[in-house]
Amino acid sequence: MHAETDSRKHPKLLLVWGLPLLAGLLPAVAAMVAFALSVHNGSISPCNPFFDGCVSISRAARHDLANLVFRALVLPGATLQALTWILCAIWLERISVNTSEPRRPVTIAFLGVFAGLFFVLYGTFLGSEGETYQWLRRYGINFYFGLTYLCMLLTSAGVFRAAQGGRLRLPWQMHRALGVVCLTLLMFGVINLVAKALWGDDTLADHLENSLEWLAGLLFTLFFAMLSFLWRHTRFRLLPATDD
Repeated sequence: MHAETDSRKHPKLLLVWGLPLLAGLLPAVAAMVAFALSVHNGSISPCNPFFDGCVSISRAARHDLANLVFRALVLPGATLQALTWILCAIWLERISVNTSEPRRPVTIAFLGVFAGLFFVLYGTFLGSEGETYQWLRRYGINFYFGLTYLCMLLTSAGVFRAAQGGRLRLPWQMHRALGVVCLTLLMFGVINLVAKALWGDDTLADHLENSLEWLAGLLFTLFFAMLSFLWRHTRFRLLPATDD
């Protein structure tokens, strides 16, 4: 298989599988560092955002040094995520059971680039004042989450089909684990919608939404880390395999 080549002959292979790992970690580190800085300077009260839902990611990274650090990490992270989805399309095409259907990989690349652009939009205008800026920030993060989730869903389906078709041998049922991450994210979305519709207390609904936002971000990071593992496992590289 083209994606399975002796990594000892290609030391630059590390740069390929390390890309999704870095793309997933940068936004996660940005959110946690921004939260810690905001707590330190008194902008928000100490809490556990994953379970208390005390603050959203945007609010934690909205002011002062926290905002600067968040932007400095998120903007390159958004670029790396867009690049990851482009390379993911190439990888999926190589491991695909039915190579006569290239639409799915191309769709992932297309959606991934737009997801990265909306993430850049969100990071650029986070902390800005005015209705226009708030609109750009709000829709930037919503489209980012939605488009990235679609990329994850399509990737999970492609990996599952490759594993079931014998083109991909994975340890620890990794092809199923990707699907579990996607289903969990879908469950978060349903819970959030139901809570908003049924709960009369807006404060509780906001806390739940904040908590689910942090947990969803954690699952996004996990998915990119799993994708990095899959690329390393299959020895994915950009250049076509040779016989040397």
